Amino acid sequence: MKRTLYTSEHEAFRSSFRSFLDREAAPHIDQWEAAGTPDRTFITSAAANGYLGFEFDPAVGGLGIEDFRYNAVMTEEVVASGMAGDTFTMQNDIIVPYLRELATAEQQERWLPRFTAGDLVTALGMTEPGAGSDLAAIRTSGVRDGDELVINGSKTFITSGATCDLAIVLVRTGERDGRGTTFVAVEAGTPGFDRGRPMRKIGRKAQDTAELFFQDCRVPLSNIIGDPGRGFGHAVVNLPRERLSLAVAGVASAAHALSLTLTHVKERVAFGAPLAALQSIRMNVAEMHTDIQIIQSYIDRCITELNSGTLSADDAAGAKYKATDLQWDVLDRCLQLFGGYGYMEEYPIARMWRDARIQRIYGGANEVMKDLVGRAVVA
Repeated sequence: MKRTLYTSEHEAFRSSFRSFLDREAAPHIDQWEAAGTPDRTFITSAAANGYLGFEFDPAVGGLGIEDFRYNAVMTEEVVASGMAGDTFTMQNDIIVPYLRELATAEQQERWLPRFTAGDLVTALGMTEPGAGSDLAAIRTSGVRDGDELVINGSKTFITSGATCDLAIVLVRTGERDGRGTTFVAVEAGTPGFDRGRPMRKIGRKAQDTAELFFQDCRVPLSNIIGDPGRGFGHAVVNLPRERLSLAVAGVASAAHALSLTLTHVKERVAFGAPLAALQSIRMNVAEMHTDIQIIQSYIDRCITELNSGTLSADDAAGAKYKATDLQWDVLDRCLQLFGGYGYMEEYPIARMWRDARIQRIYGGANEVMKDLVGRAVVA
């Protein structure tokens, strides 16, 4: 089924970005997996080519392009490149709305030129050891003291946490009978703020994930992002875009895995004939192909609605859980069709399989996503 989401401009952008990844990312994937993070020169090179913060105004180094189809193109090409990292989704898909919509003019003047230049790697600190999908349970506190906010607590599983220059952190500030939360930007080097080392994970090893620690960390009130006491509300507004980003990656991963598998079953000979000659293999492929086509159509519609400002929280949650459930099912079935070779890390399908497992957990566990959809349906 031919997709109609993209224009010729998007496809030209795809070609350019694919060339960039082939040149700047693909040769270094093993090195980045060993190091636990992409090299910083990759970030600055991406920025120099216009791939970071392109939604921002040209006055601060952006391109003034607000069209999530470009974000989706980048995600699809990152998946196809074999670069298992969240550099672009974290910086462009997740962080940008906080800085574009909530940051003050003074804050934007301070941070955005560095962001678009690749000199300011950012992280979003919401998850805590006792609060993952349930953000209302966060305990990290921010107490006003004069013109400063004193932060105490910790965050965990933070993407780019070990290398971030600026962490946008959700803290409990106590407005509205103690339930109020606030986003505050904490800059690396601030006394009382420590970034943990990259955590050892079973997948996505080239993406640093770390803990953040705050002990009597004093941050000026001028670093508060958005309205004090309304942090949770701001997060709720931005979460559909984040979850759609994960859905785009999920269906792109499933489609790429199937493409690799089709090549394999046509070439791999067993019992005197290619695997593709077996009816059971063709039926397996048919199921995966059709499921991908169906979910891709839904995701494309969600992208269109995000661009028009009409994407609902429950539709985004449905996209996230359905696409990532499909991703895992397809990758597991594809790995099986590779046989023993599928378990070898030099085969892309093996890395894709282990890197995909987190997709059903972060950005809101899929069980929580289903509950969100269910609540909307029965309301």
